Amino acid sequence: MSDEPLFTPRGPDFVPTEHTRGPWDPRHQHGGAVAALVARAVERTAGPDFGVTRLTVELMRPVPLETLAIDVSVPRPGRRVIGIGVSLSAGDLEVEVVRANAVAIRRTELPTGEGHHSFLEPGPEAGIDSPFVFEDDDRPAFHRTGMEIRFVGGCADQPGPAKAWFRLRRPVVGDEEPTGVQRAAAAADFGNGVSWVLPPDRWIFVNPDLTLHLARPPHGEWIGLDALTVPSDEGMALAESAVYDERGRLGRAAQSLLLQARDAG
Repeated sequence: MSDEPLFTPRGPDFVPTEHTRGPWDPRHQHGGAVAALVARAVERTAGPDFGVTRLTVELMRPVPLETLAIDVSVPRPGRRVIGIGVSLSAGDLEVEVVRANAVAIRRTELPTGEGHHSFLEPGPEAGIDSPFVFEDDDRPAFHRTGMEIRFVGGCADQPGPAKAWFRLRRPVVGDEEPTGVQRAAAAADFGNGVSWVLPPDRWIFVNPDLTLHLARPPHGEWIGLDALTVPSDEGMALAESAVYDERGRLGRAAQSLLLQARDAG
């Protein structure tokens, strides 16, 4: 894992590095990097006795490559289930750019007798690197220098459903080892990017939100997505992904998509 993180702490705030940059505008961050930072705040608030089962991230406006301030609240305290709210504000004016909500459930050793029989195959060792069709420069960006991506079904330069494995190339914050939830949140935001159906040189299909459900904590460095985009003729679409680690199926992610022709302004 590379040394330079996605975010560098500065007091209570976080300064994004260039490795958080997104594909649509070089001035803005990738939703996956932001989701990972939100997941970190949620986990630190929930504590080690709770596992995150749902994370919903609303990208209220493009997140600039500027210092982020985090505000965390616990609107639903509880002994077994807690609800956590997170708000991210950007820049000196502290404009709110992200609003997130999460649910965490107390972890308990409680064997159900049910096994895990669904896997994303083949594994990441059999995957291939497939550069995205919207690549237009070699500057650091989350999809290039922040995340390693290996396709095992479909590819980045062809439309349609795709299966891919994702591994963070660097820490989310400072020199901390990313948690499984941070890794899953970072990967889940790629569903629309890997399963695109409209040519990215003529269309924008940005997601204003991301919802990730997890049945259990993710294990290992690799997170897999089996992703599908469902378009429409009314300016909206949906990307959904089954989420895996190397132990099997563990969750689902969904993204609302705003469709816009690039020449529409």
